[in-house]
Amino acid sequence: MGTSVSLSLSGSLIRGLRLSRLLMRICWRSLLLFIIGIIIINPSYCSGPLSWETLRIPGVLQRLAFTYLIVAMLDVSMARARLGGSSTDVWWYPVHDIVLYWPAWVCVFVLELLWLCVTFLLPVPDCPRGYLGPGGIGDFGLYPNCTGGAAGYIDRWLLGENHIYQTPSSRVVYQTTVSYDPEGVLGSVNSILMAFLGLQAGKILQHYRDHPRQIMTRFLIWGFVLGIISAILTKCSRDHGFIPVNKNLWSLSYVTTLSCFAFVLLMLCYYTVDVRRWWSGAPFFYPGMNSILVYVGHEVFQDYFPFRWKMRNSQSHAEHLTQNLLATCVWMLISYILYRKKIFWKI
Repeated sequence: MGTSVSLSLSGSLIRGLRLSRLLMRICWRSLLLFIIGIIIINPSYCSGPLSWETLRIPGVLQRLAFTYLIVAMLDVSMARARLGGSSTDVWWYPVHDIVLYWPAWVCVFVLELLWLCVTFLLPVPDCPRGYLGPGGIGDFGLYPNCTGGAAGYIDRWLLGENHIYQTPSSRVVYQTTVSYDPEGVLGSVNSILMAFLGLQAGKILQHYRDHPRQIMTRFLIWGFVLGIISAILTKCSRDHGFIPVNKNLWSLSYVTTLSCFAFVLLMLCYYTVDVRRWWSGAPFFYPGMNSILVYVGHEVFQDYFPFRWKMRNSQSHAEHLTQNLLATCVWMLISYILYRKKIFWKI
């Protein structure tokens, strides 16, 4: 998302689109994403009007909408720096792709500082400060109602128990009794950080577009730096450290670890597709051309054949893998047909 935001907004500005109109378009897209997300995660829409009493508010598309809104606004606010560039004579030119956008970096650092303070300093009733565990029978059952720590507490206080996810994975594994939403409010701060790192990747592609070696070197440097940060935060462990890797919480180490691999993978894709031209990117760019349509289609039809069927053994990893691979291939085929027919659903 961050990389595509950087490229698409730059293209709009180069075409002469006014900033006011661009801001309106960003707000409108965010609103549409949020509304679509609300509809598809509340399955009672097929049975009649949505009930506010049990309406789940957070969700994947809702988080994407919020993340897109903040990151795109930050990028638009730096529009002059992007278009104006910088002189090659200044001493900081080797890192001008970062320095030119320092106000946006300050905003992201402030948001991350807010996440750290709330996560580790907010007093949560009957829970230790900075708790990052699952609650339930986890931690020897000492904190049964502390699922998600500050993140869970904020969602339950701000949105209400009935408006967040009722059956989190922790309920199955740790027998938790309180609701917890993996797409909650506090975790969205770290999703902004992750998208902003993607935005930085887009700036590297733009500022060094005539220097492939510079692009690949910077991608590898970013991957190395983020990997070191992850190693420090986790103390090179799987479940321990200062901030363990936790997808449900979207912890800081989770973001730095995924971003580390993302930069390395992006470098490899850039080298094979753009530099050496060994590969066109097919068939993966077909669903990318209709990403929202594919995601919504998956959410609506995921329980229907051929995307899912009754398995002989619901605990079989091989059967789950076969089912998911087939579903992915079917959506790839659908995306290819839509691409050939020039049907693209954009918001």
